[in-house]
Amino acid sequence: MFEIRTDLAVEAREMYSSAHNKDPEGVIVKEDIPYEDIKVTKVSITNEEGEKDMGRPIGDYITIDMPEFTYYDGETMNRVSEVMADSLSKIINKDKHKNTLVIGLGNWNVTPDALGPRVISKIMVTRHLKELIPDKIDENIAPVSALSPGVLGLTGIETVEIVKGVVDKTKPDLIICVDALASRRLERVNRTIQISDTGISPGSGLKNHRKALNVETLGVKVIAIGVPTVVDAATIANDSIDLVLDEMIKEATKGGEFYNMLKSIDKNEKGRLIEELLSSKGGDLIVTPKEVDIIVDSVSRVISNGINLALQPSLDLEDINQFMN
Repeated sequence: MFEIRTDLAVEAREMYSSAHNKDPEGVIVKEDIPYEDIKVTKVSITNEEGEKDMGRPIGDYITIDMPEFTYYDGETMNRVSEVMADSLSKIINKDKHKNTLVIGLGNWNVTPDALGPRVISKIMVTRHLKELIPDKIDENIAPVSALSPGVLGLTGIETVEIVKGVVDKTKPDLIICVDALASRRLERVNRTIQISDTGISPGSGLKNHRKALNVETLGVKVIAIGVPTVVDAATIANDSIDLVLDEMIKEATKGGEFYNMLKSIDKNEKGRLIEELLSSKGGDLIVTPKEVDIIVDSVSRVISNGINLALQPSLDLEDINQFMN
């Protein structure tokens, strides 16, 4: 069977509902529109049946849909950061003294996979200051450390092993992981932020799943933040052909030979064939926008500001920007 990949819970729910003509059991969906151009959707998987139907662990998944050209507008970027900070704060339920470790997953040499490392470069790191010059740091500033561990191909070490070593040494109360994801729809690429409290599998966005980073492997609560930066070429090709077939069916004479032939096409078999053909020509092909460099840089700023605001609730964006400069 042709498998359409997505790392977004909101898309998994849409796909299930479309395939079964009903919503998955044990899944609660709530929507909020804090601004007319920003939508927040919370998908809560509450039981094992929902976990099975959705193919994701029990937990909360918050999706923030950004305006189309967020990355070109500083004011919009700030609004999205504030919405993200509010959503993140509700998940982490943070007190001001909690020690947080922020992990930027991904390969800094591959732009669509460099989201995590770029976010790390903009995180307000304070743990060392709290330890070295505590008298000069406001007591309301929370200790935050950050790490970009690279990928297995660069280090020869599983990411979870690197992070576990740091966790054992620094003993954080909370871990936030940032990584690139994959979307089922091209229009959601670089326009959606997902926050979840179930951990993450590094490299999922580039079909390179590694050992999961979660409370079971690290012994600490792990919040995952991701943005889909790619979509499978096979998925785009499959959707495009489906649109053509549907239009041809509408135009064909109902009950005619051509109409019956079109209706008899097995869409799963067609999708599998497309995937095999593309794989044989160029391996697993993924698609990302041509402006990916500027987009990833801007989106990384949105996410880092959101994290900074959530972890430092006593500060606003102006204070944080002054600290970073």
